[in-house]
Amino acid sequence: MTMLSFRVDDEEAIEVQRWADRLGTTRSGVIRESLRRHLAWLASVEDADRWEKQPLAADELAIGQIADWGVAEDWSDWADAAR
Repeated sequence: MTMLSFRVDDEEAIEVQRWADRLGTTRSGVIRESLRRHLAWLASVEDADRWEKQPLAADELAIGQIADWGVAEDWSDWADAAR
């Protein structure tokens, strides 16, 4: 693990401590989880931008046509047909 160090306003430090107490964790735990979630959100925004810039090609969209077939038939009543 790498240590990150930064300064925050006093009000934010108090709020982080409140959440840590409420969640039964440490301030570092709250900040770590918040950073992890924010980085995941940033990655999803970047991913969405990529999808807009390079949409799926026709051959990639072809698999979607399978969904139009509807629900597969239920063959469970044939389970004992070979007996």
